[in-house]
Amino acid sequence: MTWTQNYDPLGFWPLSTLISALPVLTLFFVLVVLRKKVWISALSGMLVAYLLAAVVFGMPFSLIGYSSLLGFVFGVLRIAWIIVASIFLYNVAVETGQFQVMKDSIANLSADMRVQAILIAFCFGAFLEGTGGGGAPVAIAGAFLIGLGFPPFQAATICLLANTAPVAWGGVGNPIRVLTGVTGLPELELSAMVGRILPPFSLILPLWLVRSMVNWKQTFEVLPALFVAGLSFAGMQFFWSNYMENSLVDIVAAIFSLLVMVAFLKVWRPGTVLEVENKARIRRETPNYTVWQVLKGWSPFIIASILIFIFGHPSFNKYLRFDFLTFPLNGLHNVVLRVPPVVPEPTPEGAIMDLNALALPGTAVFAGAFLAMPFLGVSFRRGFVLLGRTFRQLIPSLLAISFMVGLAFVTRYSGMDTVLGLSLTRTGWVYPFFGTLLGWLGVALTGTDAGSNALFGNLQKVTAEQLNISPLLMASANSAGGVMGKMIDAQSIVVSSTATQQVGKEAEIFKAVLKHSIVLAALVGLLVMVYAYLTPWVVPTTP
Repeated sequence: MTWTQNYDPLGFWPLSTLISALPVLTLFFVLVVLRKKVWISALSGMLVAYLLAAVVFGMPFSLIGYSSLLGFVFGVLRIAWIIVASIFLYNVAVETGQFQVMKDSIANLSADMRVQAILIAFCFGAFLEGTGGGGAPVAIAGAFLIGLGFPPFQAATICLLANTAPVAWGGVGNPIRVLTGVTGLPELELSAMVGRILPPFSLILPLWLVRSMVNWKQTFEVLPALFVAGLSFAGMQFFWSNYMENSLVDIVAAIFSLLVMVAFLKVWRPGTVLEVENKARIRRETPNYTVWQVLKGWSPFIIASILIFIFGHPSFNKYLRFDFLTFPLNGLHNVVLRVPPVVPEPTPEGAIMDLNALALPGTAVFAGAFLAMPFLGVSFRRGFVLLGRTFRQLIPSLLAISFMVGLAFVTRYSGMDTVLGLSLTRTGWVYPFFGTLLGWLGVALTGTDAGSNALFGNLQKVTAEQLNISPLLMASANSAGGVMGKMIDAQSIVVSSTATQQVGKEAEIFKAVLKHSIVLAALVGLLVMVYAYLTPWVVPTTP
């Protein structure tokens, strides 16, 4: 028995679109207007999704329940797991006193908060995105900035803004592989096209970050450092995505940018050093550590980063996965049918329950923390006490994530997400702009660039072919535009608020980054319009 999605249940597409948007609108209304806790907001949105799926879309109750279950498991393993692991790793570093060494080593490179934000949120965050993705870049970099003395709210917004341009190649290139899987377009050409859209934004992102922190005068004081960081990252991002391969784009670009910045900071200092306010009031002499002391201080994060890369690389990851832990969810798998114009012909939607926790980035972070503990003089007994404290600290955030992802999976399997996407395909010759915003919408709804590519990638291809626009360009635009929605998706907001100890301020964080997200997504859309109509020679030719 199957159930077919209906993309216009009310027979009038504008009204069907409005109804489909109600779960997400409810979530943000309860969060931003009513100012309720984030888990209450997520629960409210999920309940509205349940109601609409059953009453308006005619989705059987069993399918609603199964899709929620699949979402809950996905949220716990793929999102909550990395948050708990990252905060636990941070707590271990603080407990052992090594976090102070890490902070001092950054201060020895530069005491300027603007430069520190670029080193940690932009360069180091991009490395974490490339190795594991998930919530690691925001969680770990956010906790790091807090430790450096950054105001928690500012640390949250900086990390959300920074975690944009690298997202298309996050998790060792997973979003591009997903895009290839759903469109049938060649992976290398898709990576190359995304690598011709995003580098200009990688170039300006350090300036954008710093300008969000300080005024224009203070931004221009560190313009050489911003230019070096942006140019080194963008240049390597373009080179690796176009002439090498897809998996290591972020990792190589981040390492290259970090090394260039370290070398640059050996010969350049800003004329005016802008320190974090609470550090300016309490000044102390920064120790000159030996190389060994610095390596020991960074060891929890070094070990975790190496393990994230190893665990995430496909050639090793396959040995951490066990077939019996991946199985179809009976009652939902291949029961829901997606239909044209989203797919060329009616296609069953898979529903795979994946319980392979060993293969996840969060497990790599946990392993890094436990491996570092004996080296740093922390007993395993004390480590488990820290772990229990971390879990208790994060209970509200874990509830919020479970409800949010449950909402996302109900809207996905009921077809509500697709209804929203189809509304943007009716824009005619300006579709390259709005198609890019479709990717942005997809990430804002699903929380991941890979999820947006899975949801809308083939729709982009089909629509582009109907409008005589390059399918390769529009599929790539889905991924490139999607990265600008990463900062406003509900899961990222929860990760940032949790990591920076701002639980309860999710609404304020959302409002602070929303304008940046919209403007950046619009700029990506305009660039895609230029590529579509003025410089089509930029688009790679497919074999």
